[in-house]
Amino acid sequence: MPGTPAAPGRRPGHHDRPAETVLDRRHLLGRAAAATLGAVGAGLLAAGPGRAALPEVDMEALIKAAQIDPRRADTAITAGSRDSVLLVERALRDRGLLAATYVDGHFGTSTVAAYAAYQRSLGYAGLDATGLPGLTSLRTLGDQRFTVVRPLTPGGVLDFRGVRVNSRTRAMLLEAERLLGRQLAISQGSYSTSDPTSAGTHDGGGALDLAVDGMSGTYRTTVVRHLRRVGFAAWLRTPAQGNWPYHIHAVALADTDQSAPAQHQAGDYYLGLNGLANRGPDDGPAVSPVLTWEEYQRS
Repeated sequence: MPGTPAAPGRRPGHHDRPAETVLDRRHLLGRAAAATLGAVGAGLLAAGPGRAALPEVDMEALIKAAQIDPRRADTAITAGSRDSVLLVERALRDRGLLAATYVDGHFGTSTVAAYAAYQRSLGYAGLDATGLPGLTSLRTLGDQRFTVVRPLTPGGVLDFRGVRVNSRTRAMLLEAERLLGRQLAISQGSYSTSDPTSAGTHDGGGALDLAVDGMSGTYRTTVVRHLRRVGFAAWLRTPAQGNWPYHIHAVALADTDQSAPAQHQAGDYYLGLNGLANRGPDDGPAVSPVLTWEEYQRS
């Protein structure tokens, strides 16, 4: 994930879980709650007797802003993210990486560039230094400044149905399939550079292409809707849009292992756009509210 390699050039956490481990929704909820309680407890311990607790960075809100704000045409602030973004921006400013004028609660392109520079200062490169905060780099940045609550992690990378995905993406797809009552065929997974038409979207985590052979137009829309329900930015792609066959393209919102192009597609989805280079209106089924995987689990 960005900001979390054990050493430069190595991506940690991969293959750290059995490939056939299936987590049901109840277990996932329990793990998410335990992680949040653990983070809160760590903040209280760090404060110590007689010391004020450190302020909190809500990582879920931070990552949402880091995906949406760079794609905005203005400097609007993503709802619920201002305080967390300000804490991160102040820490970057104090390290000499972000000019004071950009400490404004808007996680725009200047903040992205500053965070990427911070990641590089830790020895990270490539997908680990895109400017999208990862859990380890964020906790390091917050040392003695803030604690991290609602932590996000994509989990380990595993082989699944002949492709590579991380465990978070796998859990999301399995839940969408449970809602559909049908298994879907994956035509391209994550951490893949095999298809030049994907423009780098699949280079990192959270990206999937799904085959739609034999599906009616109505059912294709149903699949997209269920993918969106569990936290994917998903669209039906058609040959009229590019050099590709009909397929469903999906990007897991709030996946901190995303490539930069996937981050841009996630942000555009939040803004009601189609995730293509033309940034046209969203042409998929409306799902409200737009939820991440973690928000879906709590709903």
